[in-house]
Formats: sequence, C-alpha cells, structure tokens
Amino acid sequence: MRVTGSGRTDVGKKREHNEDYLLQVPELGLYMVCDGMGGHAGGEVASETAARTVRQHLEQHRQAIESYDETGPARDNLLRLVDEAVQLASTTVYGIATSERGKAGMGTTLTMLMVLKNVGVMGHVGDTRLYLQRAGRMHQLSEDHTYVNEMVRRGMATAEVAKKGPYANVITRAVGIQSTVRVDTLLFDILPGDTLLLCSDGLSKHVEGMDELGRVLAHDPPAAAAQRLVDLANSRGGTDNVTALVLRAEADGAGGDDADRSRTTEVNLKLDTLKDIKLFNSLDLGELCKVLNVVRAQEVEKGEVVLREGEPGDSLYAILDGKFVVTRAGQAITWLATGAHFGEMTLFNNRPRSATIEALEKSRVLVMERGRFVELLQKEPQLGVKLLWTFAQVLSLRLDETSVQLYGAVPSDTRDTDMTTPFKKS
Repeated sequence: MRVTGSGRTDVGKKREHNEDYLLQVPELGLYMVCDGMGGHAGGEVASETAARTVRQHLEQHRQAIESYDETGPARDNLLRLVDEAVQLASTTVYGIATSERGKAGMGTTLTMLMVLKNVGVMGHVGDTRLYLQRAGRMHQLSEDHTYVNEMVRRGMATAEVAKKGPYANVITRAVGIQSTVRVDTLLFDILPGDTLLLCSDGLSKHVEGMDELGRVLAHDPPAAAAQRLVDLANSRGGTDNVTALVLRAEADGAGGDDADRSRTTEVNLKLDTLKDIKLFNSLDLGELCKVLNVVRAQEVEKGEVVLREGEPGDSLYAILDGKFVVTRAGQAITWLATGAHFGEMTLFNNRPRSATIEALEKSRVLVMERGRFVELLQKEPQLGVKLLWTFAQVLSLRLDETSVQLYGAVPSDTRDTDMTTPFKKS
C-alpha cells in the first residue's frame, strides 16, 4: 500500500498574515497542520516552531519508527513517541513565548499524522482536524478542544447556540500556552481506498458538515481536492487562514492486491466484532480504534479451555472465527460462534466464573485483559464514562431479565430498557 498527498494553505480573505503552517515529509511519513495564535508576532512563530520541533524529534527516532512490527508494545511505543514529540513542541514554544519580547501568550493548535507501513498515528491538540473517508463514509478522528465542543458534550447547549455565544472562539487546549499539554493520540489502520484530510478551522468552519467534505474527497484527486476545499472556504468569506492537506491510500498492485484485500477483511472483521459487543456498540470509529489498540488477536486450539467454571478470569473474549461450547457442571448449555463474546464481567470483577468455555475447533479470538481495559479508562476519561454508562445499562437489562425469570414480570421501577447513550458527539 502507498500513500500520496498534497496540501494547500492560504491567507484567506480577511487576514494579512498566514499563521497556519503546513508540513509534508513523505520520506518520514509525516504530515501536519498547525494554526498559530498570538498575532503576526507570535502565531507564525508558534506554528512553524511546533511543526519543526515535532519533525526533528521524529527524525532523531527514525530507527525506532522503522522497527515497528505491529505488536502491542510497538503500538504503545509509537503512541508514546508521538506524545513526546508534541510535548517537546509545547515546551519549546512556551520557552520562546516566555523569553522573547512580543511573544507572550503565543501558541498553536496542531494535528499531525505519521503514516507507517499500514497504520496511521495521530497527535492532536486544539481545533485543527483529522478526517477519514472510508467506504463512502466520513469520520472525524480528532476531537475539538474548544469551549463550544465542551458545552455541547456536557449537554449545556446545542452546537448552533454555543457557536453564537461570547466564547465561540475559545480554545481549551493548545501547544505552547503552558510547557506541557495533554495530547490526544490515536493509532489506526489505513486501508487501500482510504482518504484522509488534515485541515485548520479556517476550512472546517466554512463547510456544511462532513457530507460536503465527503463529496469533494470522493471525486477529486488529492491536489485538486485540497485546492477546491481552500477555494470553497474563501468563497464563503475566507474569514481565517485556511489549510487543507489531503492524503489517499492506494493498493501497491504488482501482486499485493490479495494481501491488501486480506488485510482489509481482517481489519473490518475486528472492528465489526467489537461493534457487536453491547459494551462498545455506541462508539464511533475513532473510539473503536482506541479499544482495538488494547486488544490482541489470539489463536485457540481445538479442545482448549479459555474460561473454567469456578476459577477467576481477567479477560473479555470476542470470537473472530470458530466455535465454542459453554458447559456448566459438565452439561452443555449453549454454543458460541463467530461474532459472539464472553467474559465481559471479568473486566470488572475477579469472582469465580459460572461456566466453562471450550473451543470445539481451531478458532481465533480478540482478547481484552482487565489491566489493559483499566489503562484505557484512565487514559481516556471521556471514553471511560461512555463505556461505564453503557455497562450500567447492560446490567440494568440483565436485572430485568432476571426479574422476569424469578417473578414473571419486570418490577414497575425497572422497565426502562432504553439503550441509547447521552454521550454521543455532535
């Protein structure tokens, strides 16, 4: 698979200086959009300094990057490296802001993507954005660190109301405002046919939702799409600097098509399997990728027992392919096949298991260990709240089912079976 791209940046129609900074380093697989703050004296310096600092740090660790082997520790190392690069950028920009005259208060938003082999690694701070178009659908992989988004996320206002308020342009997180910053990182698979867009808010504020972006990305090659998006923002007022960087993944051909198809099938199978688990079925693609980063695929031999009655367990299992039998006191009570899952309660307690689960044939499963699940909740508190809310709803439904079995009806105060979640993004 190969990734090609093209970017455009423009001062817009209202500004005198372009404080956006666009970086493309194909030989390193590095692509970045920064949007500086602090006026001409500081914004341009902040955005360029941040981008160059990230590039330099990653170049210094090129050997570690190129040794990536798709294992869990390798994924963690890549995410850590991207976090370190953006942290160093924040320290560097902050140092300039606090030591040079006229630079006080400068900072920058930053969205970077490192493409390595078949994966992308995002580093993100602020309201620059990363979008992914896959199979005709648009996904926003980054989350805006803005007062508007915070108001909407907390249910305090609709997006339309919040954008008209006095704090519509307030950024809640930026590189260089302090010496350190909390960085959103994400590692995700890139598939042949995927199109990625990195852009500043000078573009995103002027488009009418992701559908409009999708139409441009679906029909134009990267260079034409980037220019068309910049022109679109300018035609609608161009109230800010505007930057668009479009990347497209294509199959290598020359014998690689079968491998690409096989990998695409595997990635989609893993995502679909996770999505079918009630605990995860309210998550968007970016959130599913975060979950996928803390699970591992495992082969299970015929006759192998993965959970044993009376013994504690510590992992959730989701069946990618194969078949399992569930027994209790030596008696078969049900069978589980592709797409089924079991052991989710072990993520929350270590009480002895109530049944034994054994493979009836050679199978493959996704495994999430309790320790990795807890790490995810701690690292991603917003995602953690969403998962724990969904889990509480699952438990409520199970309580209803138990009540029906015991009493023949659901008690009047437990009949609400609405499985919707109040934590959906706008």
